[in-house]
Amino acid sequence: MSESATGQAFRYQNAHWLWISAIVIVADQITKQLVVRSFELYDRLVIAPFFNLVRLHNTGAAFSMFAGAAPLFFVGLTVVVSIGILIWLRRNPHTDRLVAASLALILGGALGNAIDRVARGHVIDFLDLHAAGYHWPAFNIADCAITVGAALLLLDMWRKRGPS
Repeated sequence: MSESATGQAFRYQNAHWLWISAIVIVADQITKQLVVRSFELYDRLVIAPFFNLVRLHNTGAAFSMFAGAAPLFFVGLTVVVSIGILIWLRRNPHTDRLVAASLALILGGALGNAIDRVARGHVIDFLDLHAAGYHWPAFNIADCAITVGAALLLLDMWRKRGPS
């Protein structure tokens, strides 16, 4: 519909939060490229007694779930989720900054991993935390952004609802 038919002009509500997404994407892609150039598959560099840098290829989703699915499945899922996040971000009240930042982090992380899937057919994971012989599944900057964004959304929901 035209502006005159709806009575409203299109507004880029909260679009300024997308700089967070862009920073996540750039940081994610730079670090992954550094790992690809510096490590062969399965190489490991011990940084601390609980932390290694490694090079792993993840063909699945979080924690390698659905590892047998085609990369295009995940790319399609990312497109759908990204559209949903952009709609949510646009409809989010301008004053609700925590939700906006959370959505921007999740969007940046999702797109960072989607770029890998399109370019490589898998996601590069390289951060390896471990303790007492147990290794957390390797992850990357995009995964960190998604996790922090989701945690901030949960915090926002808890904050608005209050403790039970």
